[in-house]
Amino acid sequence: MEPEQESAQGLAQLEGYLLWSAEVAEARHQAGRFAEQLPWLTTAQREDVERAYTADRLAVSKAFLVRVAARSTALRAEYTERYRRLRARCVATAAVCAGLAGGACAVVTLLVR
Repeated sequence: MEPEQESAQGLAQLEGYLLWSAEVAEARHQAGRFAEQLPWLTTAQREDVERAYTADRLAVSKAFLVRVAARSTALRAEYTERYRRLRARCVATAAVCAGLAGGACAVVTLLVR
């Protein structure tokens, strides 16, 4: 693997790790805020509620990320195919234009003689 690609991959992994860590921290914070609204809970119950809330929130976040990743992969494939077809059309159009220009030049040359 090229060093540039390896660096880019490492940075992407680091970014993913940091984003997921931030999501975990936010889920725990929201769980704590939710548990604060239930003052009658014992300490053990509060911890259970926070743990369950955090686990649920992280499961939802993970499912969302999986859907986004699948959609981005599908979009990449779709746009790659569109780009390939557009490039083929442009090359064909350029070839036809070059042929027409060459033909026009040949006709003008024959007419001038």
